[in-house]
Amino acid sequence: MKKCILALCALALTVSVAYAAKQPNIVFILADDLGYGDLGCYGQEKIKTPRLDQMAREGLRYTSHYSGHNICSPSRCALMTGKHMGHASVTGNGGRLRAGDVTVAMLLKKAGYRTCMIGKWGLVGRPGHPGSPNNKGFDHFFGFDNQGFAHFYYPEYLWGNDQKVLYPKNHDLRVNGKYKKGAGTYSHDEFAKEALKFIRNNAENPFFLYLPFAIPHAELTVPQDSMAPYLKLNWPEKPKIEGKGNTGGGAYGSQYKGGYCGQSHPNAAYAGMISRMDGNVGRILDLLDELKLSENTLVIFSSDNGPSPEGGQSLKFFNSAGPLSGAKRTWKEGGIRVPMIARWPGKIAPGRTSDHPSAFWDFLPTACEVAGIKAPAGIDGISYFPDLLGKTDEQQKHEFLYWPGAIRVGNWKLHPAGKNRYKLYDLENDIAE
Repeated sequence: MKKCILALCALALTVSVAYAAKQPNIVFILADDLGYGDLGCYGQEKIKTPRLDQMAREGLRYTSHYSGHNICSPSRCALMTGKHMGHASVTGNGGRLRAGDVTVAMLLKKAGYRTCMIGKWGLVGRPGHPGSPNNKGFDHFFGFDNQGFAHFYYPEYLWGNDQKVLYPKNHDLRVNGKYKKGAGTYSHDEFAKEALKFIRNNAENPFFLYLPFAIPHAELTVPQDSMAPYLKLNWPEKPKIEGKGNTGGGAYGSQYKGGYCGQSHPNAAYAGMISRMDGNVGRILDLLDELKLSENTLVIFSSDNGPSPEGGQSLKFFNSAGPLSGAKRTWKEGGIRVPMIARWPGKIAPGRTSDHPSAFWDFLPTACEVAGIKAPAGIDGISYFPDLLGKTDEQQKHEFLYWPGAIRVGNWKLHPAGKNRYKLYDLENDIAE
């Protein structure tokens, strides 16, 4: 009898391990204020993004994917909860998730995933708060708890779960309104290093890595090795004056009392930041290949909203919105239509392009379907898992996509334009609105 019980236990353990092994890993990388046209694979001609372009060639590039909002916090709320702005708990910057909000990380953790969030949370979740990453399903958190703090790339500290990780070399870096060259610790590099560490440490487990980088959000600053190639091009530049365009940096430490640092070459800095991020995305993809995890890992890259010129760079010079009009904080396509690339060797056919209309609130049900679990009721998202696999005839479509200042039905998009007045656009024939 005892041998029989032991055999049954061993069988149950074997089945459990086999089930876990079949669960694909999920990596979601999010840029901050990256425009639809800021990547080479979306038409960018000045900024070099070879690794994301390669990711698009190896996977699927979406041309009708939308963020949750035209600004940071609510967009991230939609991504995490699967709800559009008609039902989301965070509808403006500075909002916190409610205690009852269920996130994609909570669902995946319950399904046996190791969960990790590295970078900019953007939902004001200081450690210990009910809305903090650790209390919203993430086993491990490293990064900024506050979106205002995330405007600056040389922080005096970051959070490692509930502990401050101090960066004493980042004190007193400013000289005459600019950072000292070659000094300090660049937060983006710390995020990339932590992400690589998490993947290595969890190679044997199914994992969900949410990696919201702060790049290329202002302030515009990047180590010299990323900026130097663009300085050689002698682009036209309008220097950025110290302190202009910040949102109260002095509240987050002595390093930021003067607001944004001055930037003599904002165009070169912007390009250098995006290229640096591109290189670190490549390092993550290379590590997945090295660990032989790529064929069991869905990697998605996107941006939280459209591009913003507040760092001093010229959106017109870069054609950051591509063929779209508008930018961050507008409901035009340039404010909410964002790049999205998905890579999953052996599952996603390489070199595909999809015009399936989808949005941030679709990620939660998609992740659930990838993990083999049921999405919760009461969400607005529709899984785009069939579309990822090329099963377009099985892909369910939205009746409409909704934002506070726009609604899309099929190829038609409606904007309010005053009392009892509206603007209606046919996106199929007028993508620039």
